[in-house]
Amino acid sequence: MSDTPAPALSVLDLVPVRTGQTSAQAVAASLGLAQRADELGYRRYWFAEHHNMPAVASTTPPVLIAAAAARTHRIRVGSGGVMLPNHAPLVVAEQFAALEAIAPGRIDLGIGRAPGSDPVITQLLRQSGTSSDVERFPQHIHDILALASPEGASLQFTSGGTYDVHATPAATSTPEVWLLGSSDYSAQLAASLGLPYVFANHFSGEGLERALDLYRQGFVASEAHPQPRTFLTMNVVAAPTADEAEARALPQARMMARLRGNRPLTALETVEQAAAAEAVDQLAAPIIDGIRRRWAIGTGSDVTAALTALAAQYGVDEIMVSPVSGAYDAEPMDAATGRIQTLELIAG
Repeated sequence: MSDTPAPALSVLDLVPVRTGQTSAQAVAASLGLAQRADELGYRRYWFAEHHNMPAVASTTPPVLIAAAAARTHRIRVGSGGVMLPNHAPLVVAEQFAALEAIAPGRIDLGIGRAPGSDPVITQLLRQSGTSSDVERFPQHIHDILALASPEGASLQFTSGGTYDVHATPAATSTPEVWLLGSSDYSAQLAASLGLPYVFANHFSGEGLERALDLYRQGFVASEAHPQPRTFLTMNVVAAPTADEAEARALPQARMMARLRGNRPLTALETVEQAAAAEAVDQLAAPIIDGIRRRWAIGTGSDVTAALTALAAQYGVDEIMVSPVSGAYDAEPMDAATGRIQTLELIAG
């Protein structure tokens, strides 16, 4: 038996939508999952931002965070992440300052640089003319940090005057800002700003070791963050048997294969639908096999051992799991039965 301690666990949620499920049912299922994660002692619960995807209902992290904060008591809730090029920095700062006022000391603002959708949706999101652009991303991070602080930000006019701006009138605490990414750029930027950093390992594990090295070696310490802080994300499926875990992993694996193969996206298949489709869809098999090898799938002890080894390999004390367990046809639409099972089997 290994003496390596198991890492602390957190949760990443994309609010999956399965065949026949409404958005209301998918959100209800995810909020129930957040409540269970709170009860089980998970460290944080983050919602992703994706747009116009049939299988993903996490389009507005601040709304979902507010709902989850109201239904939980201890767990940190946040974004994993807000895609900043889609939004004006002041709007993001105001939203998360309000969330911090709702749940003081429990709000994380994870910020990403990717658009989170296709070019058409990106253009629609930026039609207001006030949204951020990728080139000014570092400056917009600085702006959010200042705006959301109790001191606020001060604008300097060319005429010589100043104008003070606060995201909320009388803040006593601020959300914790994390930078997210899957590239050298995001790691180096987080290091230069002295901010916590998360590599999107659940989406693509390519370049993980290099990104963490760049972040740790280039980290600029500050009073708020004297040491580099990072954790890893991982897709996981745990079940009482390895066979059930493999079956529950297939719907999400098939959806990822369609995404990577630029094939039409659909709502998430049920376990039975995915098994039937796999029998006749051999073209996706190599992609699916590669995807599943990068996930932690098995019994609770199998998955826990894999997460513990991953944390030890990369020197982190926390893993954020994305519980991608699919649902059987007979399971209720407004509950995340398989995902709750995963969290329960690996908790503690």
